[in-house]
Amino acid sequence: MSNTPPELSGRLGHLLKHAQLRLAELSAQALAPFGISGRELAVLLVLAAQEAASQQQAAGRLGVDRTTMVAFLDTLEGKGLVARRPDPDDRRRNVVVLTAKGTQTLRDATAASDAAERAFLAPLTAPDAAGFRAALRAVALHDDATA
Repeated sequence: MSNTPPELSGRLGHLLKHAQLRLAELSAQALAPFGISGRELAVLLVLAAQEAASQQQAAGRLGVDRTTMVAFLDTLEGKGLVARRPDPDDRRRNVVVLTAKGTQTLRDATAASDAAERAFLAPLTAPDAAGFRAALRAVALHDDATA
């Protein structure tokens, strides 16, 4: 971004785009050794946070449709990171659990992702980095309907 024209250097859309591209690049490099993407890490994090989550519950928490969720789970299952099992309380429903390999991958990949985020935020002081996260959270989670 060093050759950004001055007329774009203060534009929020331009800055957000390039910040996201930088974070995506750092995250992809950090996750490459584990053979997963950032979106796959998000699926693993959601599954780990819910005991015996159904595909539908996980999709709802991630904000993705059923077809997208099935594709994620097919990929993660193919990598040996998750397993689908019939719900013991409702045989019509599958629950998705992390395998032992999935649990280890989640642990290691999360640490690598956290390091990538620290590298991304390195130009900021610790209070500024915390403020940046808080500001992004406020903007991202703002509901125009309640404003």
